[in-house]
Amino acid sequence: MMKESILKSARNIHFIGIGGIGISAIARMLLLEGKNVSGSDMSDSSIIDELKKAGAKILIGHNSKNLPKNTDLIIYTIAINDKNEEFIEAKRRKIKMITYPESLKEISKDKYTIAISGTHGKTTTTAMIAKIMLDAGLDPTVIVGSLLKDVKSNFIAGKSKYFLVEACEYRKSFLNINPTITIVTNIDNDHLDYYKDINDIQTAFCEFIHKVPKKGYIICNPKDKIVAPILTDLQGTVIDCNEFEDEKIELKIPGKHNIKNAEMALATAHLLGIDKQKALESLKGFLGTWRRFEYKGVNPNGVIIYDDYGHHPTEIKATLCGAREFFGNKEITVVFQPHLYSRTKILFNDFIEAFGDADNLVISPIYSAREVFDPTISSDMLAKKIQIKNKVMSLVNFREIEKYLKSNLKKGDILITIGAGDVYKIGENLLK
Repeated sequence: MMKESILKSARNIHFIGIGGIGISAIARMLLLEGKNVSGSDMSDSSIIDELKKAGAKILIGHNSKNLPKNTDLIIYTIAINDKNEEFIEAKRRKIKMITYPESLKEISKDKYTIAISGTHGKTTTTAMIAKIMLDAGLDPTVIVGSLLKDVKSNFIAGKSKYFLVEACEYRKSFLNINPTITIVTNIDNDHLDYYKDINDIQTAFCEFIHKVPKKGYIICNPKDKIVAPILTDLQGTVIDCNEFEDEKIELKIPGKHNIKNAEMALATAHLLGIDKQKALESLKGFLGTWRRFEYKGVNPNGVIIYDDYGHHPTEIKATLCGAREFFGNKEITVVFQPHLYSRTKILFNDFIEAFGDADNLVISPIYSAREVFDPTISSDMLAKKIQIKNKVMSLVNFREIEKYLKSNLKKGDILITIGAGDVYKIGENLLK
């Protein structure tokens, strides 16, 4: 058992993998509390730049020498393994260590916690609820897996009893959170490098919603055939999000999937006693989040550029369906960066069917992230199987992709970069 005050008692905290979108929010929170924060990550990013500005001392690359001498707590991302040099050094020095999900457990234990889970849509739904709660003056503490457009941060330091947090199912990390209200947006095949199959994923979600207490609530679509089986022998009360369908929902972001996210947000607002009309007004002003169908700008040649974090076939299909509704007959070119060899291989046939609303598709090399090279799967294999209106191709690197786009896109065309890696850099380079 961890000591109750581990986050409060520690003064010098080092983060391994500090650039992660969730763990960086904890770093920001501890900086605001006056702690000494250091950290490391494999690559630089705008998130790391912002943390440095806030006072964190961050080094690029993992090295045993990165750990300050007076470190009294390590917080690390679950993406690293026990062969990491800093992890080994911390063990050798017998420094207290907790994972990012365990840090959420520490925060949520004394709060009225609202946890948003689900394979797809949890980031946008969390951000929608954050805006509604902030507009209603509830002053929540918020941790979200993206940057909120209004505050340009993934963390909001609230002073009330409310803690709003995005709850990730990867390696069952959401089981560390103690929710009073939880949302299950949906359940789908993902993280199959960890879970065996959809039944294994359902079991994890079932375990999570059983943490909701007798006076708590589970917001979901009980008519969903994959969600319905987990809704048995619960302590908390199930709230049907379909009861919050409303033709008055107006959003600035496209897609039917975002309407469903908004319904989940309205259900949450209702439970928190927020006036429905005020909640609808908040949703009307919601600008979306970083890397979720994010408008990046128009480049010098008049190409309109968007970026999206989608890395699962269901997400990609929903994003492109919304884009097609939004842009009508305009030419849509997608640059897709597959994320993980395992995900690309396991969901290969689903990826083949995901790009039907694109006119042209360029596939970059697979972003390996935490995985070692797998020669049995490639972007080229995917490109050969996908059939859409015009061209599908795979190119060897970002430079070649940018060269192709500069030569082939014209004024008024839409470019959408899609993927959970660093594919967004292509759009940013084209804007320069």
